[in-house]
Amino acid sequence: MRRMYVVSAQRLKQILIIVTALLLAAGIGYAERDTIAAFSGNNQAPQAIYKVDTKEKKIALTFDISWGETRTVPILDILKAKNVKSTIFLSSPWSQRHPEIVKRIKEDGFEIGSHGHKHDNYSKYTDEEIRAQISKADTILTEMTGKKPNLIRLPNGDFDKRVLQIASDLGYSVIQWDTDSKDWTNPGTEAIINNVLSKAHPGDIILMHASDSCKETHLALPVIIDKLRQQGYEFVTVSELIAGTNVKSKEVE
Repeated sequence: MRRMYVVSAQRLKQILIIVTALLLAAGIGYAERDTIAAFSGNNQAPQAIYKVDTKEKKIALTFDISWGETRTVPILDILKAKNVKSTIFLSSPWSQRHPEIVKRIKEDGFEIGSHGHKHDNYSKYTDEEIRAQISKADTILTEMTGKKPNLIRLPNGDFDKRVLQIASDLGYSVIQWDTDSKDWTNPGTEAIINNVLSKAHPGDIILMHASDSCKETHLALPVIIDKLRQQGYEFVTVSELIAGTNVKSKEVE
């Protein structure tokens, strides 16, 4: 009987070791769930990228341009003078009307992404119309810059699962943002600065605009750049930010 008891105790010890290992593995899996969210389970479908999961103090300033001709150049001047990398999303009709500015954006080394063709909510379009809008912008921007864009920010930040899938089929990653400067509301220079500085974080994608409808961006931008640099941030393009890292996306209805 004593021998039977000893054998059972050893077996129980083995079972406890196995159970403990399984619990630890489950805990690790749970802890890493957020890190791998963009690549696991139901997230195999294309998703928009909002930010990057990193502890490195890298940040991407992004600008949308779809209208006007007076605000863009001052913003480009600031970015160049302060040696700030940036990703600029261009609507193709605006690009056709301002080829000289597009040329400068390219020559200054800024990353160029697509902002689509017609500035409208593509989620209300048919699949064929969505494809036509993205493809038309793709053709125009490729011809003007000599390089096919692979990033797109959809007009008004609007999309659904169909739009994401079609964009992916056409070779695009959809880029959103995690911090909105809200410069498009013209809330005042100090408000724009605070909107960015109060929310900026490592791996952040910041939304700003270089269209004429945004009248205060060029005033807020130098302060934002200087303050973020004082905090130790490095400015990188979106492509540099997302390369080899775990991106953060959100579920789409």
